Amino acid sequence: MSNDGVNNGRRRFLVAATGVVGAAGAVGVAVPFVGSWFPSARAKAAGAPVRVNVSKLEPGQQIVAEWRGQPVFISRRTPEALAILEQNVDILADPESESSTQPDYVDLHTRAIKPDVLVVMGICTHLGCSPLFRPEVASAEMGNEWKGGYFCPCHSSRYDMAGRVHRGQPAPLNLPVPPHSYESDEIIIVGLDQESA
Repeated sequence: MSNDGVNNGRRRFLVAATGVVGAAGAVGVAVPFVGSWFPSARAKAAGAPVRVNVSKLEPGQQIVAEWRGQPVFISRRTPEALAILEQNVDILADPESESSTQPDYVDLHTRAIKPDVLVVMGICTHLGCSPLFRPEVASAEMGNEWKGGYFCPCHSSRYDMAGRVHRGQPAPLNLPVPPHSYESDEIIIVGLDQESA
């Protein structure tokens, strides 16, 4: 059999073009498939769990995640901040978190699974503003009596470092603790109960 009249250059081009089109088709099928593994914005807004890496969160710092379209404050408390929680009882409206929203598996004193890591919804219980994180004790901005915590700039509600509201504030309740769990020491899953994890 003779290969006379066969254009080898054209044959190579057609083989390469077919390979490129086939690869593009494979990528086109794989991208939506892999994308389906991650929750969409719509699913997140509806309450799909959100993973948050806290490995770089230093004591005295806070990060803000988003769950169900709302901010979630995750802070790492210092040993000093944890010690002050006991001193706050006299100034709090609900120190035992009896009327507040938190899962059964959190400690009512620290309002956390792990004492040093606080996870609370970042929405003031008065009119829904977002409180500011003010961990510094007796700061110039907050005054000498301030023991660290959250301050709502809208109507001046104050919360301690466990998200418990001070007595006599416009806010009626402590900041809610959302359902959450630990996938590992570094990963918190907001929206998935510790008991279900």
